[in-house]
Amino acid sequence: MLRRGALALLVPLRRRSAMATPPDRRFVVELAGSELVHFSLSDDDNNHRAPPRCFLPRPGRCYSFCLPAAGSPRERVRAARLHRLLQRRLSQEQPFGVGSAALALLSYSPSREAALERGFLVQDERRAPEIERSLEELLRHLLPAPVHLAVYEVAEGGEVRCALWRLDGAAQGRQLVRRARVVAEEEPALHPAGAHLLEDAVFRSRGAARRILEECTSLIPEAKAVLDLVDQCPQHPKKGDFPVIVIEGLDATGKTTLTQAVKDSLNAVLLRSPPPSVSQWRKIFDDEPTLIRRAFYALTNYILASEIAKASSKLPVIVDRYWHSTAAYAVATEISGKVQNLPPLHHEVYHWPEDLLKPDVVLLLTVSPEERIRRLKGRGMEKTEEETELEANTCFRQKVEESYRRMENPTCQPVDASPSREEVLKAVLHLVKNQCHLP
Repeated sequence: MLRRGALALLVPLRRRSAMATPPDRRFVVELAGSELVHFSLSDDDNNHRAPPRCFLPRPGRCYSFCLPAAGSPRERVRAARLHRLLQRRLSQEQPFGVGSAALALLSYSPSREAALERGFLVQDERRAPEIERSLEELLRHLLPAPVHLAVYEVAEGGEVRCALWRLDGAAQGRQLVRRARVVAEEEPALHPAGAHLLEDAVFRSRGAARRILEECTSLIPEAKAVLDLVDQCPQHPKKGDFPVIVIEGLDATGKTTLTQAVKDSLNAVLLRSPPPSVSQWRKIFDDEPTLIRRAFYALTNYILASEIAKASSKLPVIVDRYWHSTAAYAVATEISGKVQNLPPLHHEVYHWPEDLLKPDVVLLLTVSPEERIRRLKGRGMEKTEEETELEANTCFRQKVEESYRRMENPTCQPVDASPSREEVLKAVLHLVKNQCHLP
């Protein structure tokens, strides 16, 4: 059964008018171990470039497809929800999941500013006819016609060959569009998703995030409630005379305990992100695609900023997470592969939004991976999708931590949270009092 609002996904997305696979179009897929494989399709049989690191399971085959490029906020929301629906269908339904795996695929152009296309590469270990048949039926049902499905096989001599088929709507027939060799491509200087982070993940303004959530009100009733709260907040709240101290860090680094202790020590106000006014909807938005989830968390920062402005006019303010968390997790989620694939230092994605109230100090609590896992096991709390990913995926954790370290204006000052609570509190109070000129 389709989830609430899923029928709206069937409204056709606008398809790019160019040919199915332009000559300069390239692809990247993330394999096990967070290794990225970049490749393209070549029609030149005299092109002797090497095939990519093989993503085909032997003796199986692979299939790939991409969703149409989405430009407007409405198209991006529908594409994101459709992508999530396809992801779940490919991973949870029969015959998918039995001898097959669906890997994230990106299609991009290195020579021009072209829309990033997201899709999947489905590995079929058994060359099962029912996999291909079910995949075709799924795409005909959910994607706007014509749908293009690529089929990859290993030819004699170890070459990887691709046959590109066009599926015309609900009809059972298909037409061969192209046959090509699959060749390796060099990794680009900037990850293909890097140029799109500021419109799809790390929103640079309240208005940019708001435009995404506005398109969700007919699909997610709670989106309207969030927007109503945002609209009640002043556009540019000003910080009061008292300092604002943000404490960041991965789960189980001791933030909750420390923020309470610092609050008591400084006779301060303690605020948390997301604030209580919206935290009851967190589980709903955590179950949405990253585009919508990021827009929700971005807007909760503006609601929190309004609370910070009021509180800091009377007392010092301690904040348990703020914008840096929103940005660090977004970057780590959107950029596939390993730490070296992150946007470089000083990239705009690491800069604080100009229209968001800025804190005086941001502290980043750190502990060893082993200690963090030990603490997590003792909590017994329900985990979010990203918390589960932090535990299972070392590369994802490293990307989150490195993204924190690259934040600028204000930077995150690291604090070793491994010692005793008393020692950590003493170190934090020393930093805060020195930098905020507190007695």
